[in-house]
Amino acid sequence: MALTFRFAQEADAPLILRFIRELADYEHLLDQVVADEATLRDQLFEKHRAEVLFALENGTEVGFALFFHNFSTFLGRSGLYLEDLYVRPEHREKGVGRALFHQLAAIAAERGCGRLEWWCLNWNTPSIGFYKSLGAEAMEDWTVYRLSGKALSDLEQPEA
Repeated sequence: MALTFRFAQEADAPLILRFIRELADYEHLLDQVVADEATLRDQLFEKHRAEVLFALENGTEVGFALFFHNFSTFLGRSGLYLEDLYVRPEHREKGVGRALFHQLAAIAAERGCGRLEWWCLNWNTPSIGFYKSLGAEAMEDWTVYRLSGKALSDLEQPEA
């Protein structure tokens, strides 16, 4: 298998959205996808909020990783946060996911990042096993919290 990698370009917005939808479908969360091509173009290529790396097999995109920089106050430097990693089902078990992680680790090293982090759904045992095979550790002492929708907009307004 001849894998190559490339960073996404603005013209890739439809392909990025297709990968996001495939991942969301796999995670049983397709109904939560509200992203569209225009939003992706704006956020990824005009505002540079995140980056997308494609894995290509024989010139065809078979997987992607969407990531951005975060910051660790304890380390005093940035890290990479992996929002999404997805390999199309027919290309799994060929080393594409591992190769994407190698590329992300190389990007993190090149940029002087102190860590590479991501979340994983608790039920996704195939991915959990894969991540552990890479040497990743679950952060058992931490719980993810989120404000969104009405809770987020309610918090925008200072209390009287």
